[in-house]
Amino acid sequence: MSLTRAVLAGLLATAFSARAAAISEQPYPGTIVLKVDATNTAQQIFRVTERIPARPGKLTLLYPQWVVANHGPSGALNQFAGLKVFANGQPLDWRRDPLDVWAFQIAVPDGAAAVEVEFQYVSPVEANQGRTTFTNDILGVQWQSLALYPAGYRSRNITVQPNLTVPPGWQFGSALEVAQRQGDQIAFKPLDLETLLDSPLFAGRYFRRIDLDPGAKLPVYLNLVADSADQLDATPEQIAPHRALIQQAYKLFKSQHYRHYDFLLAISDEFGGIGREHHQSSENGVKLGYFSEWNKYEARRELLAHEFTHSWNGKFRRPDGQDVPNFNTPLDNSLLWVYEGQTQYWGAVLAARAGLIQREHTLDLLAASAARLDHVKGRAWRAVQDTTYDPIVNARRPQVWNNWQRGEDYYQEGQLIWLDADTRLRELSGDQRSLDDFARLFFGTDDGMYVAKHYSFDEVVRTLNAVQPYDWAGFLRSRVDSHGPGAPLDGLARAGWKLVYTEQQTAFLKAQEDLSKSANFQYSLGFSVGAEGKLESFIWEGVGFQAGLSGNTTLLAVNGRAYKPELLRAAVTAAKDGKEPIKLLVRKGNLYREVALDYHDGLKYPRLERIAGTPDRLAAILQPLK
Repeated sequence: MSLTRAVLAGLLATAFSARAAAISEQPYPGTIVLKVDATNTAQQIFRVTERIPARPGKLTLLYPQWVVANHGPSGALNQFAGLKVFANGQPLDWRRDPLDVWAFQIAVPDGAAAVEVEFQYVSPVEANQGRTTFTNDILGVQWQSLALYPAGYRSRNITVQPNLTVPPGWQFGSALEVAQRQGDQIAFKPLDLETLLDSPLFAGRYFRRIDLDPGAKLPVYLNLVADSADQLDATPEQIAPHRALIQQAYKLFKSQHYRHYDFLLAISDEFGGIGREHHQSSENGVKLGYFSEWNKYEARRELLAHEFTHSWNGKFRRPDGQDVPNFNTPLDNSLLWVYEGQTQYWGAVLAARAGLIQREHTLDLLAASAARLDHVKGRAWRAVQDTTYDPIVNARRPQVWNNWQRGEDYYQEGQLIWLDADTRLRELSGDQRSLDDFARLFFGTDDGMYVAKHYSFDEVVRTLNAVQPYDWAGFLRSRVDSHGPGAPLDGLARAGWKLVYTEQQTAFLKAQEDLSKSANFQYSLGFSVGAEGKLESFIWEGVGFQAGLSGNTTLLAVNGRAYKPELLRAAVTAAKDGKEPIKLLVRKGNLYREVALDYHDGLKYPRLERIAGTPDRLAAILQPLK
């Protein structure tokens, strides 16, 4: 039997009702009281209860789908469990919307003034279940996983009073303001839902707070949690560049858009790594050794500079397409090459200006990024503009052939585009103006304002023209919409540098490779070799690709001898002066086979080299502001 068009239309209208409901501009009546019990360190289960004011009739509750600063619909609905709803002490039935599985429909009975909700967030306990946010020593509270909220209202017009119970004796850091703490029970001041979900919390058995701007009217704190107390032992010499980061950011942006700012930094081999921006804080997770092996882990220190920059770019100034009413409305990611790309640029610049990363090592990191992008074969079919939609298309899952499919290249390619813009501004103005001037005009507006100020592509262009007249619309569109070949390296050349390849790695990049337990042969053999001989990071149609190699393959031997990185390097070098191929023994699944690589051009590693007779604009860009 077929449904009539009218009946079908009626069914669809009902199914879509939660999504199609008009968004009220009025405040949601009453205050939601949210209580989270995060004391179960053994099983890593969060227990949540909410009291949600409600009127009799239909109530639709939403579980956040579009995670703050994650650029995609990646809410942890698969870890949401145990939903129960009550009114006046009596259980209520709920129904999930069949076409919007993030929406739960409830009939509120007559005489009820609120519904009581309880559920659990069962956080991952194994790596294949997702990122670890709860360990025996560290707790990460991401409120979007711990709250249901009523549909039909702007999230900034819904008031929530959050409460949290932490394990005995644990301390915490957050941008949230405490109303009262009694033992391990913390009551935070009421705030709007949008700000709450943008204000995560790190708590830990081992905790330390460092004031990064002593005496400031608007304080900035570095809140540390770690697997053990010794990982919190930062020396004055190590704290100094973190404090310099704050001052260099202020000198660049000439504004502040928070009441106080809290870096949340977890130093752990168990707690999941993360780098996520928030307006008045940031979540940062690194492996053990951030302070205790200071020189060894220098490259990690760009993370804090990147996330701090986001307080201005991405949080205070946001693309128009990010101006949505709630956390279940799709985002327009088309300007992520500004949001993330320019932040990637300023993160590197500020880390160098503050002394978190040495200038010469910043050049090495830039060379590595430029080389990777210059070899992205997927440029032939996919412009960097299209990669801004990758968090939605791919949900940040591993790709089969990343070099051909392309991932979120708007970060690093965006960095090159904004280096291009910076050096063009400097060239056109006789080195009198730069992207620093753009930053002050664009991000420095409305000092002290906390509410997000949205922008369009046209405003970006207008601000660039206010710094230096030029065809900035054509300049930017030609770069984000182009298909190559090759990465946009004009900015490097205008800065007085060029990307070259030598047979010897720079000491810094070699150290980074050793830390990752990998060996980079991408620019010679067309792949890297990871831990335990796993082949990865293939160049599409590179030497290894042409020989039929792919992922899920382990390199066992080189020219008849058990694989070691130095053995393969020696084989590539020896083949340069001969005609014999490099013979590899590999295993894919249960199949063993020998592969011959007919390659004779030697090892190739990227580095930057000065262009004689040109101004060194990179030195000027990385120079600390006074």
